[in-house]
Order: sequence, then C-alpha cells, then structure tokens
Amino acid sequence: MEIKSKHRIVARAPYMLYMPFADMRNFVNMLPEDKKQGVSADYDTLHAVVQGFNVGVRINDRVPYSRISFKDDGAPFAFNVDLCFDADGGNPDSTDFHINVDADLNFMMKMMLGSKLQGAVDKMVDTVADLAEGKMPEGIDPSMFPEGFDPSSLGKR
Repeated sequence: MEIKSKHRIVARAPYMLYMPFADMRNFVNMLPEDKKQGVSADYDTLHAVVQGFNVGVRINDRVPYSRISFKDDGAPFAFNVDLCFDADGGNPDSTDFHINVDADLNFMMKMMLGSKLQGAVDKMVDTVADLAEGKMPEGIDPSMFPEGFDPSSLGKR
C-alpha cells in the first residue's frame, strides 16, 4: 500500500527541518515523561511498545537536507517512510515538506488502516508546518512538549 501525504510549504530552509528528524533520540526527547516508559532510541533507531506490540523504526538512509528514509525494525508489518524536504523553487528559506509511506499490509489491514494512515500522514505534515510558523496545531496538547517549548523555534539555530 502506497500513501502520499499532502505537500505544505514550510517557512524554514530544508536543513532546518531536516536536522531535528535526523536523530531518533529527538523523538523521545519530545515525549512527555509519562509516555517515555517502554520507549528507547539511539541515533539510528527507536523502539517502543505500542498497545502491546513491539514496534521498531530504523533510519535506513539520510540524504542531507533533502530526505530521510525510515524502515521497520521489528514491527508487525514491513514499511518504509520517506520524509521529503524539497527546496521550494526560488525561495531558499522555505521547504516543500511531504511524506511518502509504503506499507506491506494484508487486505484486512488495508481496509482497517488505509484511510487512517492517509489522515495521519497529512496531519503530520500540517503539524510540522504549523509548528514552524509558531502555531500550536489543533488537537495538539501543549503540555506534551517540554516546559518552555516555543513552537516557532522548530528548526531554528
């Protein structure tokens, strides 16, 4: 099953968006303390227990400031996810951000998860774009971020 997210122009240069995603430990650091139990990460991998399932993700490839490819690393089904940070034509300070997913799902899983996965990747793109613009996306609880987190700081150096 192939899923392509919507595209959003994000008001940050590609390298600014790329860098936080290039280290899997950053994902754990953004979790609230009560969600960190059962989650471990190093530079290349993240492992967690989600609803009783062991799920692992590994960075398979990094193309600096352009693409990060993730693949399953001990998950209930095979998948690949590409985060794409495309230069926005003539504007070096913005990025065309989108996500591509390829998942090896059986028929039943496709029927149950297909539209939910599409909605999830679209929401992830919207969330990254909104945070980069300093907006707290709808449905995101600000308490999930570390104290003092400023969404507009996403990707700033």
